[in-house]
Amino acid sequence: MPHAGDTPRDKRADIIVDARRCFATFGYDGATVARLEEATGKSRGAIFHHFDNKDALFLAVAHQDMHMMAELAAEDGLIGAIRFLVDSTDFRDWWGMRVEIIRRINTDPTFARHWQDDQRGLRHVIVERLSEQRQAGRVRTDIDIDTQTQLLELLLDGVLAQMSQGASAARIHAALDTVEHTLRDTSAR
Repeated sequence: MPHAGDTPRDKRADIIVDARRCFATFGYDGATVARLEEATGKSRGAIFHHFDNKDALFLAVAHQDMHMMAELAAEDGLIGAIRFLVDSTDFRDWWGMRVEIIRRINTDPTFARHWQDDQRGLRHVIVERLSEQRQAGRVRTDIDIDTQTQLLELLLDGVLAQMSQGASAARIHAALDTVEHTLRDTSAR
């Protein structure tokens, strides 16, 4: 009987966490199999028992990150999700991984096609959340939802660029406050 944490699902999840750090640190190309072995503490056989190849592992990490972002955005809105990621020391590697995802989108058409599915999922969550907020009278009605969604996606990309360059969390929070205030419906005040 397997111990807690020893199931194939748990092992796969552990590999993803450690591989994220490796990909964020060295990039896709620099995350050699030897570095992935070192980062995960597992042999290549153990790693590739769970993932067909390095590309499949990278895609699994990217997919999990987008899934987490969509869950956070559904719960707290995209600005809330960004705030969480800016403040969390547990997700520092997320920003480096996101930089590498964007690089791969621009250089690998196959990866870009896979990523589009996840990106559409996040966009759907953002649109749904904004629609709910609009119906509740919390966001502006004079700016259409597609434009608000695009603004939030641009905000995420801008925060990504800033975080990857070591920007101050306090300055990012001030900018997030400004964007959030801009999108809020203040007509009732």
